[in-house]
Amino acid sequence: MYFGGPPMPGQLQSAFDSDEEDSLGKIYDWGVIRRLPRYLALVKAWMALGATGMVIRTVASLASPYLVAIGISRFIQTGNLSGLNIIVIVFVGAALLAWGGQYLETRYLYFAGDAILRSLRTEMFDHLQKLSLRFFDHNKVGKIMSRVQNDVQQLQQLITEGFLTIITSVLTLAGIAVVMIIMNAKLALLTLAVVPVLGILIFVWQKYARRAFIKVRQAIAVVNAQLQEGISGVRVTQSLSREKTNFAQFDSINREHLNANVDASRLTSFMMPIVEIMNAIAFSLVLVVGGYQVLAGETDVGVLIGFLLYIQRFFAPVLELTMQYTELQRAMASGVRIFELLDVEPEIKDSPEAIELPQVRGEVEFQNVSFGYQPGVEVLRNINFKVTPGETVAIVGQTGAGKSSLVNLLARFYEVEKGKIAVDSYDINSITQQSLRRQMGMVPQDPFLFSGSIEDNIRYGNTSASREEVIEAAKAVGADDFITHLEHGYDTPVGERGHNLSAGQRQFICLARAILNNPPILILDEATSNVDTNAERLMQESLRRLTKGRTCLIIAHRLSTVTNADRIIVLESGKIAETGSHQQLMDKQGLYYRMFQTLSTPDLELQSAS
Repeated sequence: MYFGGPPMPGQLQSAFDSDEEDSLGKIYDWGVIRRLPRYLALVKAWMALGATGMVIRTVASLASPYLVAIGISRFIQTGNLSGLNIIVIVFVGAALLAWGGQYLETRYLYFAGDAILRSLRTEMFDHLQKLSLRFFDHNKVGKIMSRVQNDVQQLQQLITEGFLTIITSVLTLAGIAVVMIIMNAKLALLTLAVVPVLGILIFVWQKYARRAFIKVRQAIAVVNAQLQEGISGVRVTQSLSREKTNFAQFDSINREHLNANVDASRLTSFMMPIVEIMNAIAFSLVLVVGGYQVLAGETDVGVLIGFLLYIQRFFAPVLELTMQYTELQRAMASGVRIFELLDVEPEIKDSPEAIELPQVRGEVEFQNVSFGYQPGVEVLRNINFKVTPGETVAIVGQTGAGKSSLVNLLARFYEVEKGKIAVDSYDINSITQQSLRRQMGMVPQDPFLFSGSIEDNIRYGNTSASREEVIEAAKAVGADDFITHLEHGYDTPVGERGHNLSAGQRQFICLARAILNNPPILILDEATSNVDTNAERLMQESLRRLTKGRTCLIIAHRLSTVTNADRIIVLESGKIAETGSHQQLMDKQGLYYRMFQTLSTPDLELQSAS
């Protein structure tokens, strides 16, 4: 666990997924407590009203047994019916007051809780959007979801209900103790004598409870992670007929979660009878001793009955505090996890001196660039090349050669370890990330579409674009034809990740999205690798039009798609092995020639056959 600056890349997973016992389940954690006032300040008016209602309810409830004692001692035993009527009216008034307090408490604490819940989730979502890609490389989506959903709700309950319930229970206990001492000191001491015994039992119980609830939190995080992975990969699962195997794995994980909850419930249910037994012991002792006092004339029946009613109420807050203890452990654990996530600093941040990148011509230069995803393991080594404005450069190489890493560094999704990358002679580390990426259009290998319509997806990076601009972008990439033939055209709903559209259609929509802002630099990361031959041919025709007048970097696995590039850079094991035009590299008969002969001949034959 940490609450400091950004962890080193290798520490991200261990810090975020920490399951160490001493980092979870504490009854009190200053790192969490000190950060709660900011959220309480957002709802201080509602919290004040809710707290006021809670105090009113508590005081009114405390008055009831005392009124019963007075009614019996002073009016029933003396036959004063008029005074008894007054007591009944006051009793009903106290009940109505308690009801009003309960209404204020419930209504405004729920308002406050929902507002805090919204604020926390919004803050976490905003923070996640700013984190660097390396963070998501090291952490499972399911565990992140567990923090945003389950942990936030647990902490919200602590802020709005837990603390006030604890305060109310303590005040109720103190109030009852004071009233009982005033009414009959001997009976009060007799009642309080069982409290130390109960305290020892709770102290022993909480050690086991703490471990049990740690297991529950860890188990639900694993279940969420497995569930997310299973849903996201359902197509692969079905294609490999792994349904039974995956079911068995999930059933095993889910059973561990069940067992953890059963253990926690068993401990919870064990504590409740103990409190009831202590209540019964205190009640019996007071009934016997108080009965002797009544017979001896040391006290009267009204005081004894009121005292017995107070005993019933005395152990209710004790039980509530016991249950809040476990809730407090859960909430503190959730708070640690939430603030641990919020404390993760983006690996890539704009420097205070960063400037806005002006409109560029499109010159790109890599100067002695080296990079690795893990410390000491370089993916790229001493990369040097320059792309002139308007030039189309293809980057090819075997899987793992570092092709995608190059464009990820150019977009500054990752930070260069050695060397420098410049756009129009501006070091990309000296300019803001947004101004850099606004001048780039990127089409990923896996075309990701968001929920909404096709039009929404095309204008995703420029929400102010008009319908006409969206249509022009679609026409420019050759997507307008198939879009207009859909039942709802540009208003066609897009399913999750766009799976109601073909891979080629999704890729065309992503390409339209990339060029909507007419970026001077276009990056295509194996954009045609998942489309069929006909879609590839149409996309190649579109790309020939789109690349005119703009810098274009094309990462390609199919070498037949880059033969028309102005220049081809061949990577091997993170280094530039060759560079030149297609014909120059073929004449050289080096690595590119061998790759082309191996990988591209089938593609060429299919194209000629079609």
